Amino acid sequence: MLKQQLQQKLQQKLSPQQIQVIRLLELTTAEFEERVKQELVENPALEEGPSQPDEKDPVAENDTPENESEGNNDSEDLSLGDYYSEDDIPEYKLEEQRARAERREEIPFSGGSTFHDYLLKQLGERQLSEEQYKIAEYIVGNIDDDGYLRRDLNDISNDIVFQTSIDVPAEQLINYLQIIQEFDPPGVGARNLQECLTIQLKHRPANTQTILAGKIIQNYFEDFSKKHYDKIIRQLEITPEELKSAIQEIMTLNPKPGNQWEEEGHNSNIPIIPDFTVETQDGELYLSLNSGNIPQLKVSRNYTEMLEDYNHNTANQTREKRDALLFVKQKIESAQWFIDAIQQRQQTLLKTMQAIVELQREFFLTGDEMTLKPMILKDLAQKAGLDVSTVSRVSNSKYVQTNFGIFPLKFFFGELVQNSSGKEFSVREIKAMLQSFIDGEDKKNPLADDRLCELMQEQGVSIARRTVAKYREQLGYPVARLRKEI
Repeated sequence: MLKQQLQQKLQQKLSPQQIQVIRLLELTTAEFEERVKQELVENPALEEGPSQPDEKDPVAENDTPENESEGNNDSEDLSLGDYYSEDDIPEYKLEEQRARAERREEIPFSGGSTFHDYLLKQLGERQLSEEQYKIAEYIVGNIDDDGYLRRDLNDISNDIVFQTSIDVPAEQLINYLQIIQEFDPPGVGARNLQECLTIQLKHRPANTQTILAGKIIQNYFEDFSKKHYDKIIRQLEITPEELKSAIQEIMTLNPKPGNQWEEEGHNSNIPIIPDFTVETQDGELYLSLNSGNIPQLKVSRNYTEMLEDYNHNTANQTREKRDALLFVKQKIESAQWFIDAIQQRQQTLLKTMQAIVELQREFFLTGDEMTLKPMILKDLAQKAGLDVSTVSRVSNSKYVQTNFGIFPLKFFFGELVQNSSGKEFSVREIKAMLQSFIDGEDKKNPLADDRLCELMQEQGVSIARRTVAKYREQLGYPVARLRKEI
């Protein structure tokens, strides 16, 4: 049996404009520039140029004057500006908004070729048949950004049969892989670190050091990785000086050849563009937001005049013209929403960065990392008067240019550690102590984490061994066994 009943409930929903502001906050300056250019292309009601203060908002005007003829009672209401919650927006409008949001999640950037494009270019220089090229191209597509082929050749063979109908056994794929392993950068296409280092050594001129380094990698790789140097010296019947020379040769190899291609500037990643600038003049700090190449935006006057003309001449309007004007109104509202979202984004960014400058004022004046105060997201949110999630979005992937260099905003965050006597240490101070101990250790007998923990306690810093291990890893130092030298 069907029943009708009233139910009252409280729900929190984000309006489309709020969602738009949130997405804009997460963008870097370069991404934001592309986003503005994309909106200018997609929305004809949005134009470059300063807005006119005397312009009236046609969207806010009455779209159905009192003198409208009664014959148009069945016409649609064009006033969409009153729809601010999803409960009030017609379903077909929600679908349009969701579709636009999905299209804008990934912002395309123009740039140079990728790492895989670079490999395919070299593959194209080889004399291969169409079938051979497809097989080799599929192998290249499975190489990761580090330059390794981590997938099993049997799995690749099965995929090639399924996708290209070419039956090639895994044993034959090795021949194609050997061709790829001859590409630049040396070591690309390796299936593990041992093979990667071996390939790179083969690319180097043969001499005493490279031959000995090749023997160590091929036959004593496990002993080398565990730094069992005494065993290697006995097995190869060499002197410690010869081993040290070979190890120096190995240390010049790149364990991730794909990264080498990026470091040389071949990649298409967008360079770091600071979002803020903090300058020091006469002991005063001046903060500015980097607007880059972002133009001023305004709502198109032609579109607003079209809507104003309809508002004053609604008699004898055809259905087609009303549909066209409905489209115009939607574009005007979308343009105004976008302009408002940009303004809110700029204000939020400045408010957050201003709070960072106030909390870390000494660093921006001196550039000394030791002057950085402990700061977490909650502290910054309270100082800026914003929500923690908003501050988190602002601080992610944003950079600030200072008189002492360019720093990511996350650089200014750090926790506080307090010992039993009440003395406070920042994590940055603790890491600096830890780094000084490791840099000054005897490399033939490096300090274990237990000993580092004891040294830290002697300095009045009471932290657990696992915390020492965590900070050591964050500083990029391996365990004591792997820091051992001859």
